Amino acid sequence: MSFDLDTKEQIKRAVDIVDLFAASFELRREGRIFKCLCPWHDDHKPSLQINPDRQTYKCWVCGEGGDIFSFVMKHENVGFAEAITLLAERAGIEIKRQGRPSTPGSADPKAPLLKAMAWAVDEYHRALVDSSEGEMARRYLDDRGITHESIEKFKLGYAPDNWEWLLPRAAKQQISVEGLERSGLCARRQSGNGMYDRFKGRVLFPIRDQQNRPVALGGRVLPRPEPEVVDDNAKQMAKYINSPETPLFSKSQMLYGLEIAGPAIRQVGTVIVMEGYTDCIVAHQMGVGNAVAVLGTALTERHLPVLKRMGDRIRIVLVLDGDEAGRRRSNDILELFLAQQIDLRILTLPDNLDPCDFLLERGADAFRGLIEQAPDALEHKFITTTSELGGSRDTFSQTEAVEELLNAMALSPRLREGTSSFMRLKEEQILNRMSLRFNISEQTLRNRMTELRNGRRPERAQRRDEQSAPHAELPTVGAPWERELLEIVITCPDLFDEIAARIGPDQLSQGLLREVYQKCLDLREADLERSLDRLMLEFDEPYTKRLLVELDEKGTASQLTPKARLDNLLVRVTRIEETQQSRQARETVRAQPDAPEADRTLTEVLARRRNYSRVAAFRDELLAKKAAAAEAAAGGLRQADDSDQNEVT
Repeated sequence: MSFDLDTKEQIKRAVDIVDLFAASFELRREGRIFKCLCPWHDDHKPSLQINPDRQTYKCWVCGEGGDIFSFVMKHENVGFAEAITLLAERAGIEIKRQGRPSTPGSADPKAPLLKAMAWAVDEYHRALVDSSEGEMARRYLDDRGITHESIEKFKLGYAPDNWEWLLPRAAKQQISVEGLERSGLCARRQSGNGMYDRFKGRVLFPIRDQQNRPVALGGRVLPRPEPEVVDDNAKQMAKYINSPETPLFSKSQMLYGLEIAGPAIRQVGTVIVMEGYTDCIVAHQMGVGNAVAVLGTALTERHLPVLKRMGDRIRIVLVLDGDEAGRRRSNDILELFLAQQIDLRILTLPDNLDPCDFLLERGADAFRGLIEQAPDALEHKFITTTSELGGSRDTFSQTEAVEELLNAMALSPRLREGTSSFMRLKEEQILNRMSLRFNISEQTLRNRMTELRNGRRPERAQRRDEQSAPHAELPTVGAPWERELLEIVITCPDLFDEIAARIGPDQLSQGLLREVYQKCLDLREADLERSLDRLMLEFDEPYTKRLLVELDEKGTASQLTPKARLDNLLVRVTRIEETQQSRQARETVRAQPDAPEADRTLTEVLARRRNYSRVAAFRDELLAKKAAAAEAAAGGLRQADDSDQNEVT
């Protein structure tokens, strides 16, 4: 299903590409353009250029390029429909689509799943707030310190203690069983006989996407005296469960509460990441509005684009429980952020408290104080590693500690142009402190860190290096003259009438270039502009947008005037055509050099003059060879006759 062209144009006018990039990357102005480190390859010297006049971007190392739509598709890893929706919401523009509205099984397969999930969230919320069945859940939330206002704000729910509570209600609302299953609300029994509700006897936490649509549920089982069983196989219910991976939901790419916390995060420049739903809810309840939570998983590499979307200088504070497990998780996450040069702070709460209990017992001010004092990831690593040593002078233990710290530091990129000053200072500070703590010269430590960077690197870092390798260049599309033709068409629309009178779309051999050229002809026929801006709106595929930007950039960079380029190009096209005609004439003459058809071909070539002598000589050569072959055959027959005569004699 296509989108209304006027809507795309409104969005493109409302969303400035410079502002869009500035929300995620640090830009540097150079004349009329802006530069930043390219996010699609391991860039150390800003090679991605943003052109505010053309509203395009182009990386001259990996070849990526396009407009605001292709940027969002690439950066957020979404399709065109989702990209235009995100941009429309940013611009406050209502989306219009061409064609019929979405129906189940049509071009928008997510629509029935979103409908099913939104309906289920409403049903579960009413069960919590209004029903007698929800009394135990209400008491549980009250014991956890969660107020009625927070229940309404996060639209918490309750799944009654019944394996088939949702299914019959869905049937009355004509919500299909298939929709319930594909959205993760119901599941098939292991015996194969029917379906059952996935959530039962649980407090439910709706998980929403950035468009504030419920896409999944997290459930916390209520305390119960007897272990429950699921289906035919006895299995104790897990304490926490989330919706399974569905077309709507990927838990390693989403954060709980982000749709509510977004404005506060952008305002203060800090996002506080917690590990539990109730931690996040209580934080908001206590006035800490920039808190989010992971969804039953550790903070991963796939969360980074989501967090970077909040701002180019975002600070992330990871709040961990004060127990041993929390300390171990900090080490697992450390290397991820060091390699990405992200400002990560790690707060380990005192007295083995979790965030919810700390906030309720000691208040928001004490919590904010700890947030402000939270050490950055590398500092945290140094503190935890050296504290484990205590006052030990054991050589082996100290050597292990040094290696552990240097291995962590080796994950961060080398200090070069593009490295943030924060990272430079931090590396210098840690090396200096290690030198004093372990009585090893700073140069020796630096040499060892260089060895680790050049040698064996942790498996995850190696995978990350492979993923950040430069993309392959855009494959060469079409013949050189075809590409130059499109460069002239895009950069100098005033010459298009002369071009269209001489060259038709069928003369272009490459499909994509032919499609772009045909689109230009269609726009000319409709008396519409054929500018780069208009062509970028006509095509939705990032690959085509990237090609258009590349053609425009190369066409603009040419030293010749557009008219001189066109004149030279038309001469080349004429020569190419004559060469092709000559080749065809040769094939005709080769087939029957002495036939009337060969004479007609020579007459046609004679009219074009240029290749006549070449083709005529080719025919004469073929006729001579044919005559020689005939003469040789005749000579052979005469010799045979003489031989026969001698034998008779």
